[in-house]
Amino acid sequence: QVQLVESGGGLVQAGGSLRLSCAASGSIFRFNVMGWYRQAPGKQRELVATVTSGGSTNYADSVKGRFTISKNSAKNTVYLQMNSLKPEDTAVYYCNGNRWDGGYWGQGTQVTVSS
Repeated sequence: QVQLVESGGGLVQAGGSLRLSCAASGSIFRFNVMGWYRQAPGKQRELVATVTSGGSTNYADSVKGRFTISKNSAKNTVYLQMNSLKPEDTAVYYCNGNRWDGGYWGQGTQVTVSS
C-alpha cells in the first residue's frame, strides 16, 4: 500500500515562504506524475503544480513564478517551494501521485497566509 505523507504547512505572513514536502512510502520512480493540489474552504480542489517522471513541470497560472515543484528520487520525496505567498494561497495542500494502478493522495497539510 502506497502512502504519501505531507509536511511543512503552517502559518506565514503575506510575502513569506514555506516549503512543503511529500514523502512516499515507496519509490517515486513508479509514479508517472506527482503533484500538489489545494483546496480552500468552500472551493473545489485545484491543481497547483505537477512533475513527471521525466522531470517536466506544470503550474497553475496563479502560482507561476512564485512556486517551484521539485523531487529528490533518492529520498522518495517531492517538494513545493512557495515564495511570495498571498492570502489567497490559504488552503489545505494535498500531495498526489499517479501510477499504473491508480492515483494516491496524502492527508493534506494546512497553509494559512495572513495579510
